[in-house]
Amino acid sequence: MTSVRGFVRENGLGLAFGSAFLVALAGQAVAGHAEFNNELTADGLQPMGFGAYLASSDFAVDVMENWQSEYLQFYLYLYLYLTVWLVQRGSPESKALGREGHESDEEQRIGRYATADSPRWAGVGGFRQNLYATSLGLVMGGVFVLSWFAQSITGVAAFNERRLRGLEAPTNWGGYLGSADFWSRTLQNWQSEFLAIASMAVLSIYLRQRGSPESKPVGAPHAATGVAG
Repeated sequence: MTSVRGFVRENGLGLAFGSAFLVALAGQAVAGHAEFNNELTADGLQPMGFGAYLASSDFAVDVMENWQSEYLQFYLYLYLYLTVWLVQRGSPESKALGREGHESDEEQRIGRYATADSPRWAGVGGFRQNLYATSLGLVMGGVFVLSWFAQSITGVAAFNERRLRGLEAPTNWGGYLGSADFWSRTLQNWQSEFLAIASMAVLSIYLRQRGSPESKPVGAPHAATGVAG
């Protein structure tokens, strides 16, 4: 029992958000199923079972369009130099002024500066070290590309299903990529992600949340940059 409590305590943040994700996904499935069946009924068609809805392109595209926007946020933030080379004076989301760039091997504790408890690839040098040094951004970017591709595949299937119900001719994948439906689904999520990042970076200059690593200490000056509470 003690080991279980210890595991929960040490992994509380991941467990809490993982559980919240599953609850929200289940809620989305239930609400989405009801909404989808309302549309079918309005079109004079038979309602779809819950299991069939979970396997449908309509449910999948709604999930994928949100996943790709979230992973785009982290990909841009981590990998495309937005937080490597750009700074925001006074924000704990930014590195300290003057520390733009990849930083030295000593600061990053890689190569001959790696310690006994450093990850093994941090001290090996060469390709493996370079790969590990960008691995988080690469994985985030890979998940973004795959989820965006999945959104396009499930999106064209859902789009064509709606067109067929309206007795309209279906479109192919290439045509769907240039459609208003695809870009509306995509950009409505992107704009919210960009706004959320900008809001966090700027509001955290002047506002505080005591005890949070995403906030500066309550008494820290507004101009303090790269300082976490």
